[in-house]
Amino acid sequence: MASHTVPAVGEFLPRDALAWVEEIISTAWTTFKPGGRLHPQTFIESKGHLVVEAILLALISYLLFQGRQKPQRRKERPLSKEEVDELCEEWQPEPLVGKLTAAQAARPPHVITSVSGYSVEVDGKPATSFASTDFLGFSNLEQGRQVCEEAIHKYGVGACGPRGFYGTMDVHLELEAEIARFMGAEEAILYSYDIATISSIIPAFANAKDLIVCDEAVNYSIQTGCSLSRARLLTFKHSDLADLQRVLEKVAAEDKRSRKPLNRRFIVVEGIYASLGDMAPLKELMALKEKFKYRLIVDESLSLGVLGQHGRGAAEHFGIPPTAVEIVGASLGTALACIGGFCSGNREMVDHQRLSGLGYCFSASSPPYTAKVTLETFRALREEGPGLRERLAANAAAFRALAAGVPGLRVVGGEAAAASPVVHLQLDPAPATYEEGDLLLERVVAHVLKHHSILLATAKYSSVENRRPPPSIRVLVTALHEPRHLQAATTALTEAMAALRPR
Repeated sequence: MASHTVPAVGEFLPRDALAWVEEIISTAWTTFKPGGRLHPQTFIESKGHLVVEAILLALISYLLFQGRQKPQRRKERPLSKEEVDELCEEWQPEPLVGKLTAAQAARPPHVITSVSGYSVEVDGKPATSFASTDFLGFSNLEQGRQVCEEAIHKYGVGACGPRGFYGTMDVHLELEAEIARFMGAEEAILYSYDIATISSIIPAFANAKDLIVCDEAVNYSIQTGCSLSRARLLTFKHSDLADLQRVLEKVAAEDKRSRKPLNRRFIVVEGIYASLGDMAPLKELMALKEKFKYRLIVDESLSLGVLGQHGRGAAEHFGIPPTAVEIVGASLGTALACIGGFCSGNREMVDHQRLSGLGYCFSASSPPYTAKVTLETFRALREEGPGLRERLAANAAAFRALAAGVPGLRVVGGEAAAASPVVHLQLDPAPATYEEGDLLLERVVAHVLKHHSILLATAKYSSVENRRPPPSIRVLVTALHEPRHLQAATTALTEAMAALRPR
């Protein structure tokens, strides 16, 4: 085989070009080599650096002493008095709130002048109420009134300071310990205002780097908490586990592609949804959150005292251990008939909120007498709760069965929601517009109160909520309702729908 040799560079260049290249290289090396004319050492020894320094000094002096150019003000002729008056006459201020809808205008301001239980006085007339969250009848506890009076004599009527600024009293600590024992948690934290509870909990743990996945039907307080946290927010279809899994898998795929750093991730649901009255499928949610490594936040506001063997809420109802749900928040203003809210869980999670829960740090403590009466309702819940919950579940199932027979109305939630005392009745068929359906249901509610002395209420939503469910009548069943009350309510709804529904 013939051997191949690599030709030298010079073989590709003419002799004159090669000589020219060699001359350039030789000249450059002579100039820049140690001792050369432009070698840095030679340049410094010949004081060449002084020239560079002088140029820099001149440039700095120019920048320091140059005059500042001020923008020239435009000389405008001042408006005359006539022109000012003309502009004022033309100006039309925008309204602070929008115009009332027909349904809002048709909604009279009813006033209750009695204890807000299942039997009330409305505008001075007796009525059977299906509009109160006093599910167990604790708003009229005689023992609660006594301890409330004693606490007012001992502590006065207000704490007059946030918890971290001399607003903590012994009854607050006693109530937090009782809540923790009741919920089967290490610790609990007490909030003064229930609607600010969950909206303080969420931003205490999530920030702009984190991810929140929540049901599209969550209440306004949860929506506010997600917004305040500035976290990335994703939603899944209401109680749709397949859609939730799709969202979680999509996030997991994004993580694989981009290799994002680890962050905190939460799934947020309600035990009983305020806007629809059905329950979150928590048992299946637990499996998904464990599989994809998320933390679970559950708002038990409407399920506390109502569901579960001990009344701990929807998680207990589905057989989930207390420690399995990372963060539990709830209102004390529903079945416990008090005010405020709480969060329960492990000690580190709760203590973190004492410095980062805005509703805890910057709100005055709840009045001591309310904490004292809440302790009394927890005692009643332990002693009388099992029997009351049994009656409540029976009443809720019975009313749902009766309401299913009202022409023109549809009961939201299937058999899985049978134990929920929050019943939403939507129009069937659905109205052409939300305003049309809302107006019709408002007239139905007014008709039932006027002709049958039964107090109902339509579901109301803020104009800034992310999602507004279809218009509905929200019926709140209690343990103190009797079968005749349930029958009377459905009979009244049937008569009102027949009288008012368009033919």
